[in-house]
Amino acid sequence: MSIFEIIMLICFGMAWPFSIVKSWRAKQNAGKSIIFLCIVWLGYVAGITHKIVYSYDGVIYLYAANCLMVMADMLIYYRNRILMIRAIEMQAK
Repeated sequence: MSIFEIIMLICFGMAWPFSIVKSWRAKQNAGKSIIFLCIVWLGYVAGITHKIVYSYDGVIYLYAANCLMVMADMLIYYRNRILMIRAIEMQAK
């Protein structure tokens, strides 16, 4: 278990809730990249896999928490996309 790995995951983990709340309230995806979110999510999955295969320790829970928050942000991205499509359709009527 590395203290630096823990600090990194805690710092990243503190940032995701702000991103999630901002996305939820804004109801739009301006400034969001689903490709970026997918890449970050894949990085967390790789970290979890490494912990399971090579060095299982408690840090896996930090990886899992971050991974779940990124997944939540991804789901909100698609929710916002649907909301934007519906808004465009309503304007066209």
